[in-house]
Amino acid sequence: MDKSSVNGFYILISKKLVTCEASGKNLSNIPTNISQNVTILSLKNNKITLKDIDKENLRIFIKLTELYLNENMITALYNNSFCNLTKLVILDISSNHISTVHKTAFAGLNQLSVLNLSYNMITQLDSDIFTSLKSLTALNLQYNSLKYFHIKSSFKLVKIVLAGNPWTCSCDLLDLQIWLTASNVTMENENNTTCMFPNTKEKSSIKTAAIQPADCKIEQASLENTVTSTSAIKLKSSVFLTARTPNITENNRTHAELPLPGKSWTFLAGVLGFVLSITLLIFMAAKCPTWYRYLISYSHRHLEENDSEMSEQEFSADMSSFPTLLDTNNEDQISFEKIHTFTPGEDGFIEDKYIDSYVTEES
Repeated sequence: MDKSSVNGFYILISKKLVTCEASGKNLSNIPTNISQNVTILSLKNNKITLKDIDKENLRIFIKLTELYLNENMITALYNNSFCNLTKLVILDISSNHISTVHKTAFAGLNQLSVLNLSYNMITQLDSDIFTSLKSLTALNLQYNSLKYFHIKSSFKLVKIVLAGNPWTCSCDLLDLQIWLTASNVTMENENNTTCMFPNTKEKSSIKTAAIQPADCKIEQASLENTVTSTSAIKLKSSVFLTARTPNITENNRTHAELPLPGKSWTFLAGVLGFVLSITLLIFMAAKCPTWYRYLISYSHRHLEENDSEMSEQEFSADMSSFPTLLDTNNEDQISFEKIHTFTPGEDGFIEDKYIDSYVTEES
């Protein structure tokens, strides 16, 4: 085995393995100035965050079989973080600050056998995240913040470590308990893998804690009925409120209030009313010019003596503008003119003979 130093990294070369030791170098990114033939890369105790630039830098190490990123500053495992490392067998990302693991974070790791995610801050994890890891045999999840772990029966492991998590031994943990009992997996450090909640099951092993499947089915059915009933009530309420409008009680009677029209309808009604009013005024002005002029210019006052002749002339001129009816003869016109002849009185005002004759006939 040969040992050499390249760019400050220790390289150990054997017949089949090329190991690069770059631990404690205060690195903020995965280095690229090392041989692409490296098979074992140790980058622990640095400041690597495994962001996009690190994902790109990892792509060149296609011969990697072991990768150690423990004791760094990784907070999340994003999708396709290791997609080009198809020969990777061991991946250690322990002792970071990981709280989120995306669904396809481990895509492409077809040969991965050992995965270490211990001593992180993971609060939720689903077994679907590991479905692409067909060769996975050992999974270490100890000392995270897991309260439950939904796992499928098809998930096959040889060894699992779950100690140090605040497990809640309720129905959410039932599928994990069934899987631990039915499969051939070995749960390491079982004595420290205990329930934290509820208090009645505290210090009980998650594998043997009393969680009755029948109780969970009843609880689940009750929850589903509650959700269904709540949804139905909300649906009925929305339909009822949509179908009916607010009622107004007046004189001990309830009248349905019609929904208010929209602003567009109000505006349209106003425009139509305005247009119709203008059209009506224009029609009256065209068809009845005389009455329209009297309507506009009329003012109530007594006629003085010097205005009598002018008023009579104007009235006669106005009367001449009316169309003559077919059944009206000349005698009617003469009688009409005689009746409406104005004679000035001695008191300076116009004497209306029509009124005098009408009073005489009545008396």
